[in-house]
Amino acid sequence: MFQARARAEILKEVVNVVSTLVDEAKFTVNADGLTLRAVDPAHIAMVDLTLAKDAFEEFKADESEIGIDIDKLSQFLKLAKADDMVDLKHDEDKRKLKIVVGDITRHMSLIDTTGMSDPKVPNLELPASVTVRSDDLMQGIRASETVSDHIALVASPDGFEMSCEGDMDQVHWRKAKKDLGALEAPSIVRSLFPLEYFSNMLKSVSSGSAVTMHLGSDYPVKMEFKIAGEKGEVRYLLAPRIESND
Repeated sequence: MFQARARAEILKEVVNVVSTLVDEAKFTVNADGLTLRAVDPAHIAMVDLTLAKDAFEEFKADESEIGIDIDKLSQFLKLAKADDMVDLKHDEDKRKLKIVVGDITRHMSLIDTTGMSDPKVPNLELPASVTVRSDDLMQGIRASETVSDHIALVASPDGFEMSCEGDMDQVHWRKAKKDLGALEAPSIVRSLFPLEYFSNMLKSVSSGSAVTMHLGSDYPVKMEFKIAGEKGEVRYLLAPRIESND
């Protein structure tokens, strides 16, 4: 059993986070809220999302799994304004999700979750962490997008830097420690990442939000941020591109 009511804005946040990596997703619901873990088709990135029941106006659920076509849900939610209430109800017999926005009702067929994976979050010991405003990070991303398709993230004891090097041009974006929300870096660490993935992940973060990144040298980056008015949490993991020493 799953029945809930939520502001459209919160559901849109969830959809934006998930659709960055996958078109279909398996949500696990229980009395405490909902969770999701998914890996993109190329196995380069992972999303780990938790949304507490307090993020909803109403929430009732038994332990169950619901497979959702994220693109279908996204298209339907576009009919709703941010403050509109959305009612959700799982019809287990018909394997459909009933969604109501105002005068509109949609009965959306659900996806069989039998073959959907249950990825485990790797236990990474990453030595550096930095907290930066999403708007600042997007400024560095926009400056890099015409230069290369990869971006380097560098944390040091005195600051954080994003750099991009192409055949002809270079871009460097840097924040000193005093201008960051937080910084822990005993030594310099550097990893290179696919810019498109990193950019799309950041675009799912609400403007003005704080993003905490955990980093190592040639290790995945773990990005963490809050959604749904601090009542939900998202973790992204993105695999690095190992640079050749040739």
